[in-house]
Amino acid sequence: MIIRKLFKFEGAHIVRKCTSDRCRENIHGHSYIVEVFITSDKLDNGGMVMDFGRLKPIRELIDRFDHSYALWNREDEEFKAFIYRYNQRVVELPVSPSSEGFALFFFYAIDRILREMPPVNGETNVRLHSVRVHETATGYAEAFREDLAQADFTMEDVKFKL
Repeated sequence: MIIRKLFKFEGAHIVRKCTSDRCRENIHGHSYIVEVFITSDKLDNGGMVMDFGRLKPIRELIDRFDHSYALWNREDEEFKAFIYRYNQRVVELPVSPSSEGFALFFFYAIDRILREMPPVNGETNVRLHSVRVHETATGYAEAFREDLAQADFTMEDVKFKL
């Protein structure tokens, strides 16, 4: 069985090296929707894959991106200094802050959160199925377990200024 929990955040970025001039050369923002799909082959004592209340650490992670500038760590040092100087909230990522980059990062981070979560109500074999990140109302990127092969980073590579 699969459950889905939806999270939202407002954020800004530049997607360098993309084909669109607007996205590549301009700071712009989106109202992001992050859908987290969790699966298990057995229900817990309450008849659930897991209680949504247990997803608070995931909500807290995603909330760190709300009204933050998502900065790719490969940006020019002068631009990075500008962003840090004029923004109170910055998340520096080891992936491009595209929908695909967010989906891969969130899958990696949420998978770690779920794996470290001890069962409290008979949950067994709970695992992350996928993470879908909507950047617009008409488009999204979705990351799956096999995409972790592209995750050439650790959580220590992520910097939060909040």
